[in-house]
Amino acid sequence: MAIGTSRQRISRDDLQAAFDRMLGEGESAIRAAVPQAAVVGGAVALALVAVAYVAGRRRGRKRTAVLEVRRI
Repeated sequence: MAIGTSRQRISRDDLQAAFDRMLGEGESAIRAAVPQAAVVGGAVALALVAVAYVAGRRRGRKRTAVLEVRRI
């Protein structure tokens, strides 16, 4: 496959403009995905805390001694 080239020199400004266009597309995609990622991350963290709480309560019930105090 032949690539057509022009005889013009590529300047630093041309390269900078091309990089800015390329990076700008990626940054916009990332900025659009950040709110969704934050919601999913929060939901996962909340689920982990809930599972740890329930597992800790269950384990505490199994290992807790039953004391009975009677008045004489």
